[in-house]
Amino acid sequence: MSGVSTVLLGQFTDEHAAELVDRLEAAGIVHWVKRSGALARVLFAGDWGTRVFVEESRAEDAAVLAREVLEGES
Repeated sequence: MSGVSTVLLGQFTDEHAAELVDRLEAAGIVHWVKRSGALARVLFAGDWGTRVFVEESRAEDAAVLAREVLEGES
């Protein structure tokens, strides 16, 4: 993944993030996730879910996939 710039796609529930990651992998979009630990979720209201980062050059494609996941499309 060296040399790939990433951007924050968004923060999602763990369930939505898991489905989104599957779709990103299928689409060949480089990505990584940051999951907050249980303590962070208790202490910091902003750390309620999983943040998903995607390669900058494919951010628009990833956003389409994220919308599909959030809208419950197959």
